[in-house]
Amino acid sequence: MLGEQPRTEESAKRVRVVFAGTVVADTARPLLVWENPYYPAYYLPREDVRTELFVPSGRTRASQLGEGALSTLRAGGREAVDAVVEYPEAPLAGYVRLDWPAMDQWFEEDEQVYTHPRDPHKRVDILPSSRHVRIDVDGEPVAESRHPWLLFETGLPTRYYLPAPHVRLDRLTPSDTVTHCPYKGEAEYWSVGEHIDVAWSYRHPLPESQRIAGLICFADERVDVRVDGVLQARPQTPWS
Repeated sequence: MLGEQPRTEESAKRVRVVFAGTVVADTARPLLVWENPYYPAYYLPREDVRTELFVPSGRTRASQLGEGALSTLRAGGREAVDAVVEYPEAPLAGYVRLDWPAMDQWFEEDEQVYTHPRDPHKRVDILPSSRHVRIDVDGEPVAESRHPWLLFETGLPTRYYLPAPHVRLDRLTPSDTVTHCPYKGEAEYWSVGEHIDVAWSYRHPLPESQRIAGLICFADERVDVRVDGVLQARPQTPWS
């Protein structure tokens, strides 16, 4: 039995998808589908996708959307196995879902987008503050500042970004981990002792998030955060 159908919403953005040097999709009529409660996925009208590059695999994938038929995408001497899914039932009949990480590049208009589509209902505010923020790991202070920048992102806990001079950099060990955010850009990470990838920074954030450039943030879910002397409850998120 299918679960509750996810929310869908039409978008007016031009979306292009590149694989192996080939533009495999180019549409100004994408559909946003909230398969995941935290962010949407793009479904693209079939007529705006290079469907001649699809090779049906004969396999299917079951989800809350129903039974999806899988295909392999072949272009430029490469292939992305089962990276294409199509659902025969409304409201997704006639749409194609391309696996985001299997593709090489995604563009909204002329800007490359990473990780997932931008959610039109999500907002990111970055505000300067004079609150006293202290970060402890295993009972030991690793950062303390009276000049934090507070990042408020819809649906997520407040993040406290601190100037690097206010952080015990000698306690931080650089990590090889790199992640991408469609709102903030590329993040680099540090570990503190046995706490892996517990701090991060955006060296060159996207234009709308320039205020946090070079600042360091700690995962509220895994460290002790005190704001004006009050210990904050650790939030429960997918990164807890």
